[in-house]
Amino acid sequence: MDALRQLNQWPVGSVSAVVLRRAGDAVTQVGVSGDPELPFRLASVSKTMSAYAMLVAVEEGAVALDDPAGPEGSTVAHLLAHASGLAFASSRVLARPGTRRIYSNSGFDELGRHLERVTEIPFATYLAEAVFEPLGMKTAALTDSPAFGVTASLADVAAFAAELLAPTLLSAQTFARATSVVFPGLTGILPGFGGQDPNDWGLGFEIRGHKSPHWTAATNSPATFGHFGRSGTFLWVDPEVRVACVALTDRDFGEWAAAAWPVLSRDVLAELAASTDSVA
Repeated sequence: MDALRQLNQWPVGSVSAVVLRRAGDAVTQVGVSGDPELPFRLASVSKTMSAYAMLVAVEEGAVALDDPAGPEGSTVAHLLAHASGLAFASSRVLARPGTRRIYSNSGFDELGRHLERVTEIPFATYLAEAVFEPLGMKTAALTDSPAFGVTASLADVAAFAAELLAPTLLSAQTFARATSVVFPGLTGILPGFGGQDPNDWGLGFEIRGHKSPHWTAATNSPATFGHFGRSGTFLWVDPEVRVACVALTDRDFGEWAAAAWPVLSRDVLAELAASTDSVA
């Protein structure tokens, strides 16, 4: 895929990337670059996988989205959607649940503890059994917080991206809720990109909406969902064109990424649109 050639110009030591597309019921890789087996720290991309495990637990009846969890008045859904009021990295409560979008690693730690309490299964084990093993994510492992502690290869994250394009572990209803705006209209700060009004999130997935600036392209649809990580990683899925893009690097997020990632996303979408037009 021509769009992936620009990765050679990124100021990183290592980068692996993949683009996937769904046609009918089949998901195929339409472009890949780098070593698919090289492990990377996913940082906050981990939240999408931890959230998926929580949603599997919901479908299994182990937990419910309206279970009380976190600060007083907060639920599992509030924690997944960064609407519990918890601070970024402490137990301090900054707002009433459902009133502000406060991005919170602490919220995902609380989710992990909640699942462990009700299932008596370590969260890392539950995540592996609920998500990694069914999807064949052979090297993926959670070794730290559910908020940022997954290490995985491109092959692993590609398998997860394929699941997000054609879900098999969740019902259509649960998946649709997770990847749609939850607690709409909340303002908040998108890390790395400043205040957003609204700052839309689903259940563990950031929803692009009309945010500007943003780490995806302006040509990504508002329905695009995913996450990026401080370690220099991202995963997005654009359901309107049924395309997913993953990039994993060994350089922390910074100005280089804020500039490069939207360009890659734009060029991936443009190349795929051109190929579709030529076939038509």
